[in-house]
Amino acid sequence: MTEIRWLEAFVAVAEELHFGRAALRLHMAQSPFSQTIRKLESDLGTRLFERNTRSVALTPAGHALLPRAYRVLQEMRLAREAAQTEVAGIRGTIRVGFSGAVNHLTLPPLTRALRRSYPDIHLELTSRVRTADGLASVANGTLDLAFVGYPESPAPSVTARLVAREKIGAVLPLDHPLAGETSIPVQSLADDDFISPPMDGSSAMSEVLLASCMAAGFRPRVVQELSDPYMVLTFVAAGVGVTLMNSGIASIIPSGATFVALDDPQHYMNHAIAWSSENDSAVLAAVLAVIDQTFPQPGSD
Repeated sequence: MTEIRWLEAFVAVAEELHFGRAALRLHMAQSPFSQTIRKLESDLGTRLFERNTRSVALTPAGHALLPRAYRVLQEMRLAREAAQTEVAGIRGTIRVGFSGAVNHLTLPPLTRALRRSYPDIHLELTSRVRTADGLASVANGTLDLAFVGYPESPAPSVTARLVAREKIGAVLPLDHPLAGETSIPVQSLADDDFISPPMDGSSAMSEVLLASCMAAGFRPRVVQELSDPYMVLTFVAAGVGVTLMNSGIASIIPSGATFVALDDPQHYMNHAIAWSSENDSAVLAAVLAVIDQTFPQPGSD
């Protein structure tokens, strides 16, 4: 098992790119933790990290080892889980990633259903997971499931299932001239400043925002990008700008902002859950069965 601990330490440093944070994550003191990495490098006969007083980076050998380390740790986890299942039924850990406020109507029904059906399944939840990160994490095995925007072309090993479909609306400060309207055209926001999730292609919500505005004939003037969806709403409430978001967030908008429907043509946020088809975990199979019961396939409007 020594080699497994070496790989766990290696993966922690590779993800954190910081020895102190990686040691804290594995509940180890930094000195023995650093010795563990040195032992692994000595055993392999190559350096895995370039490190100095300011930064840590993977070497080419480290980059080559990382996907294989993920696979070994995943297989070890599955072996342990299989042994426990033989003795005590379905039990183990399911690692679920989600973005935050955007998932407040999809994550709670799943967690409640899982507690009812499989009380011995432990949920390990990771927040602020954007679509691109979630898809990558289920592909490499660091997450078992991820709530994501429905991907058009995921990696070959990734499977996605639609779980909800919501109309897109505008979130406006209460003192905005259009805040009292029943519905508005998207074009009416062309001169406004926008608050958005990251516009680097990693967020499905920002992609929908951009597509909605471009279809209306303008490119949104984004003055602030925030990775936390609820912080996007908070900045709107503070009067920094406006945003577009799925209708499900209407019930959790902070005071100072309001949700206003958009005129036709409608745009939608397609919520999905993604997992790796190469993950043959019995726990994952049980959770997917619960997902099928909890989320009937949404129809299209």
